[in-house]
Amino acid sequence: MLSINDELYAAAQMTEFALDSWLSPVYSGDTVLAEAMRYATMGGGKRIRGFLTIHFCRMFGGTDAASLPFACAMEMVHAYSLIHDDMPCMDNSDLRRGKPSCHKAYGEANALLAGDTLLTQAFEVASYNPSVSPETVRLAVRELAHGAGALGMAGGQYYDLAVDCSTFDELVRLQQMKTGALIRCACLLGYYAATDKPDPAVIANIHRYADGLGLAFQIIDDLLDVQGDEAVLGKPVGGDEKNGKKTILTFYSPYEAEELARKCTQDAIDAIRDYPGSELLCALAQHLMKRKN
Repeated sequence: MLSINDELYAAAQMTEFALDSWLSPVYSGDTVLAEAMRYATMGGGKRIRGFLTIHFCRMFGGTDAASLPFACAMEMVHAYSLIHDDMPCMDNSDLRRGKPSCHKAYGEANALLAGDTLLTQAFEVASYNPSVSPETVRLAVRELAHGAGALGMAGGQYYDLAVDCSTFDELVRLQQMKTGALIRCACLLGYYAATDKPDPAVIANIHRYADGLGLAFQIIDDLLDVQGDEAVLGKPVGGDEKNGKKTILTFYSPYEAEELARKCTQDAIDAIRDYPGSELLCALAQHLMKRKN
């Protein structure tokens, strides 16, 4: 059995190869817009969302051919969200994955269009999946729209900018939308790719796994923004404090925050550990708890 690092690399390479075909000039045109889309999407990142889609599909007996279009769609939506998140009107970050942010490399207008185009192309990719039923495509597209929209990532970004969270519960709600919604979506799309008859009990356990994983992921992000190494992270540290954002460390000490991340990670593992083939997804939760970037 390969290590979790090897499995992450293998899934990332498979997703990267498929993304390359979707982002080739044949589909996006030989333009600055196409360059900006590829710049923001290719050759970097952990591909966690793609990994989740691929391996949830495998866990429930599905094929990579069925999950890969959905994995690519997830990564395109994630790339779009990072482009917009880095822009001056949002978090105003100059670095992403160790290189200039898309708007620094291509200008704000081109970056905005690259993000918009990646979002719309994600739905094209998700809908072009001949390995699953039309009903599965419908479910996947609806879930993707929900995860990216006003009740998901975009809504969470709005609250992050507009709402000064006064309680920890408000902060958790924000993070469940901004970060957790797309993680939940990635897991569900993998499950949908493996079955034509989704089981509500399985969906509930997937929600529990994704919510635990997503909150732990965000807690570690908040800790790394204070304690991390900029060279390892590939982006500046201290951005949350600079932008006046409340994080987990507004309400808890670093030690308490790390303990909460451990609890969330264990909750995620407990949600799926009884399913055959869940070992890699459980290992992923533990791996993300220890990450340095």
